[in-house]
Amino acid sequence: MITESIFVALAGLLAVVALLFLAITAYKWHVFIALLVPILLFALLPGVDRALFISAFEQGFGNTIQSIAVIIVLGSILAEALKHTGAVEKITATMVRWVGEKRTPLALTLSGFIIGVAIFSDVGYVILNPLVHSAALQTGVNMSVMSTGLVGAMQLTHAMVPPTPGPLAAVALVGADLGTVILFGSIACLIGSLAGWVFALFAGPRIDSPPSDEFVGGSFVDQGRESELPTTWKAYAPILIPLVLIGGQSVAGLTLPEEHIVNAALLYLGWPVVALGIGVLLAYRNTKTEHAKARTGEWVEEGLRASAMIIMVTGLGGSLSQILRETPAVEAIANAVAATGLPPIFLPFVLGIVGNMITGSTTVGVITAASIAAPMMGTLGLSPEATMLAGAAGSIIVKYVNSSYFWVCTSLSRMPLRSALISYGGVTLVNGVFAMATVYVLWVVGWV
Repeated sequence: MITESIFVALAGLLAVVALLFLAITAYKWHVFIALLVPILLFALLPGVDRALFISAFEQGFGNTIQSIAVIIVLGSILAEALKHTGAVEKITATMVRWVGEKRTPLALTLSGFIIGVAIFSDVGYVILNPLVHSAALQTGVNMSVMSTGLVGAMQLTHAMVPPTPGPLAAVALVGADLGTVILFGSIACLIGSLAGWVFALFAGPRIDSPPSDEFVGGSFVDQGRESELPTTWKAYAPILIPLVLIGGQSVAGLTLPEEHIVNAALLYLGWPVVALGIGVLLAYRNTKTEHAKARTGEWVEEGLRASAMIIMVTGLGGSLSQILRETPAVEAIANAVAATGLPPIFLPFVLGIVGNMITGSTTVGVITAASIAAPMMGTLGLSPEATMLAGAAGSIIVKYVNSSYFWVCTSLSRMPLRSALISYGGVTLVNGVFAMATVYVLWVVGWV
């Protein structure tokens, strides 16, 4: 034990969380420093065995990142490739064609559900913003109706479905099965996304949010560059094939004998490093112009830069989780939750809400919930998959003025602040509640 004192352990945990949120919100520290400093200060509490603390810190950090560092890098590189090759626009255009132009808000919502799996939400909205304004002008609806479902769906899958960095980090922190999380996280996200679309249909027409023609002409299609877009199959393949391989590995492991040839093949092909590597290669095949091909090295470097922060923060989350495991705080909190009579699955859900609403960051919410809840899973009777998905569902509730994603969507949609608070704050509340309701049902029936 790092410390035998329940009081010291609980006080240390509360201080770490409070200092983390204070450093981010009041002093604008980077999340890495804001998490590192409180953890290091934990070791200075009276009665803490510092040798054991150092050992737990290093063990937790190393064990966490060893399984996900390369995966996070590959996921970030894949996102860069999809962004620059026009795949995001192609996915959206085909979804509009399949669903019908009269149901463009639904098509955008479903596009966000898919795109959010691979692309950072704010980047996705920047790319699609011209299409959203153009569609709103053509169909005669306002931006709240047209964009709200998209904004919510992208954020939801970004929070719950790997290989985006936040959920991937949470999977590593709690030790969840990646394929199971992808499968049931996708179900929860689809239900939550559709609920957000319904919210937009009912609330949107009552919200002041006219579209603007200043962005028209900013898409590939409007610029006459449609020939540069990949085909439908090539646009979807870099996202869907890795997910199918990873999910297929989990399904095969549960349903087929260990020596079965399919199981043996998917053991390698469904390994996330290989599956995402295939996705990256498929995405890079969509570079059609010589200029784009010459810049692929820049995309790799940008992906490395984007992934470095997530890897380090995830490692620190693993350190905090391992430190908590070696204190009496875990059992004390778990017993207190059990004594309330509430289903224990709501603990990570609430932790995700608190982390997101205080810091404005979905990633911080996901990692905070997973880090704190992971040591308690055994006592609470929660599976790693249920813990991760519940925390992720909470981590998007509610996007408002302290969220960079909120401001990106608000400024680009040219929506008044009050309208954006109702539209985007409202849809992320609806998304999170319905996603959590789905996770709760899956947990009750024993599927996660």
